[in-house]
Amino acid sequence: MESTRNKLIKILAENDSSYISGQQLSDDLQVSRAAIWKHMKKLEEDGYKIEGKTKKGYKIIEYPVKTSENTLQWGLQTNWLGKKIVHKTSATSTQHVAHQLARENAPHGTIVIADEQTEGKGRMNRSWYSSKNKGIWMSIILRPEILPYLAPQLTLLTATVLADVFDKKLGITPQIKWPNDLLINQKKTAGILTEMQAEQDQIQYVVIGIGINVNHTIRDIPEELSEKATSLYLSSNHERSITDIIQQLLQSFEPAYDNYLTNGFSDVKAKWESYGFKIGQPIHISTIKKSWTAKFSGIANDGALLIENKDGQIEKMYSAEIDWFGGEEKYEDEN
Repeated sequence: MESTRNKLIKILAENDSSYISGQQLSDDLQVSRAAIWKHMKKLEEDGYKIEGKTKKGYKIIEYPVKTSENTLQWGLQTNWLGKKIVHKTSATSTQHVAHQLARENAPHGTIVIADEQTEGKGRMNRSWYSSKNKGIWMSIILRPEILPYLAPQLTLLTATVLADVFDKKLGITPQIKWPNDLLINQKKTAGILTEMQAEQDQIQYVVIGIGINVNHTIRDIPEELSEKATSLYLSSNHERSITDIIQQLLQSFEPAYDNYLTNGFSDVKAKWESYGFKIGQPIHISTIKKSWTAKFSGIANDGALLIENKDGQIEKMYSAEIDWFGGEEKYEDEN
């Protein structure tokens, strides 16, 4: 059910070229004039600039730049995703907060957003540098009715959603490096971390962490990462609205997730491979037993990395040292 505050914002936005009286707002929303005034004060706390004039009424003169539960939910066109949003100005990591909320029975589709993370992390316990108000640091709580061994497919699904938003909404074409990194000009711009709590045959919950460098300048990226990392701003010289991108991600994720549950992994696989980094090119692979070069052929129906060896044999890889750029990085199955 739409909140009174969201209804109020909608009415003000639809009449942003003229004033609307407090009495009319009171009548339309069926609340008291005092309640309208209190809602206006809350909107101002969220960053809306509202002009009030005696005998004329109220008018929005500026929309907020900052991110909050209210600014994210207003205009968000989803059915179940993001109906509960938890916003933190600072958090150790949104994954930590989301796990705690999930254990406390937070509903499917709950979103955790932080302006900054003090202990952000990626896969393999790698640290993730999370600048304040510069990027998107977000976790999604899901309760999918799929078997636990399929959970890594949700990482690949999320990567395709991010890639589509970058490409189709922002005009920046990325590539996906198996299994969870988004690259622009071969530099990391976004990463995904999927974690779950499950029994042998049943998932209790999944938390998908998403980190995106949005408005980082050169100064915002640590020097030791400058050759490996970039941002949407650095890739386009265009500052972006973090709130708008979050809404676009949620509005794209929901139908993609619903389609995955209904139709399986095939659409995700095709989409992923359309953005896949180094597909059809040689990569160097090392395991405990051997080291060799093979052609990266895409991903399997379960999401594993597929390689074609020199003898033409196709092999699935779940865990290996893979040399993508001339330096080795370790990737392992997320189960």
